[in-house]
Amino acid sequence: MALKDTLLRIFTWWNGQTMSLALYTARSGQRVGTDELGNTYYRAQGALIDRSVGTERRWVVYNGYADASKVPPGWRSWLCHNGDVPPSEESYAPRAWQKPHVENLTGTSGAYRPRGSQLNIGQRPAATGDYEPWSPGN
Repeated sequence: MALKDTLLRIFTWWNGQTMSLALYTARSGQRVGTDELGNTYYRAQGALIDRSVGTERRWVVYNGYADASKVPPGWRSWLCHNGDVPPSEESYAPRAWQKPHVENLTGTSGAYRPRGSQLNIGQRPAATGDYEPWSPGN
């Protein structure tokens, strides 16, 4: 590992796991599974109770840039203690109406810009004339 990568792991949290998280994971983490985006999920080994949630501690080590929208719904549910069985241990098949996970594109060129938005390319539609402004005399 280069010096730059080492310094990034020590001082930044958005470029994957920090050194302290790597040490904590090595010391007390039990690997639970990996999702389709390459994120790895852990739980604390033994009877360690996290005082903030009252149950076992669970965490994710992101594959690349740390963005919470990269966590699929099944794993998000498990991380938030809405279920005890992680998605890697259950046989779940998505329904036909369920879409695959898409990360949050806000702030990127792929962000949704509806027709009429100031950020949308092209000419804005003209006003239709059905708007009547309020005035105190009416």
